[in-house]
Amino acid sequence: MGFLNKLFGKKEKESLDQGLQKTKEGFLTKLTKAVAGKSTVDEEVLDNLEDALVSADVGVDTTIEIIKKIEERVARDKYLGTSELNKILKEEIEQLLVDAPASNSYAFDSDLPTKPYIILVVGVNGVGKTTTIGKLAYNFKEAGKNVLLGAADTFRAAAVDQLTIWSERVGVPIVKQDMGSDPAAVAFDTAQSAVAKGSEVVLIDTAGRLHNKAHLMEELSKIKRVIQKVIPDAPHEVLLVLDGSTG
Repeated sequence: MGFLNKLFGKKEKESLDQGLQKTKEGFLTKLTKAVAGKSTVDEEVLDNLEDALVSADVGVDTTIEIIKKIEERVARDKYLGTSELNKILKEEIEQLLVDAPASNSYAFDSDLPTKPYIILVVGVNGVGKTTTIGKLAYNFKEAGKNVLLGAADTFRAAAVDQLTIWSERVGVPIVKQDMGSDPAAVAFDTAQSAVAKGSEVVLIDTAGRLHNKAHLMEELSKIKRVIQKVIPDAPHEVLLVLDGSTG
């Protein structure tokens, strides 16, 4: 909750809660069916619970781990009522998140291979590139890194404004120009600013584009070329953001 409260304003948090409401209700409905008519957690309940977790996109590996943990508790406690299942599920999922190894995600507090470390963020329209940049910036800053944002999406209406809001919310500087400006020029200015300010992590936003749009793909190549005029081995990472509904 503390992380969400820092990362999102009141309206954004309410919107997130509303967006997840159907997922929550769907899973709870499946969970209710899994224990219907049962007083104890037996093999049939576990099978039904496994189906409910997988269909809720928890993931096969994570589902297997959760079921394994519940089986261990059943074996240890001998008698486990279905009324306790919701509480146990919450505890086990929270513990999995706490115990998750750093290798499964960005190791935000690890040493960077070079500074400034340039991350170019790409993807098709509407997948959440700008929001992803905001979240990455927050985590890198929390880990003690000096972060700089570059607003090279000068095509989408309000894209620069959106990234500016993230920069203010997270408390990191941003390099930007007016809408319609040359994206490569913004990327060049961002790279120069990063060197001048001693930035450690640089996150550059780009406009959404499809791979079969040759002129748009060439624009990405141009952005790379101009960055390399300042930092020859940049970008050091190209982050492709995919829509979560892709599967």
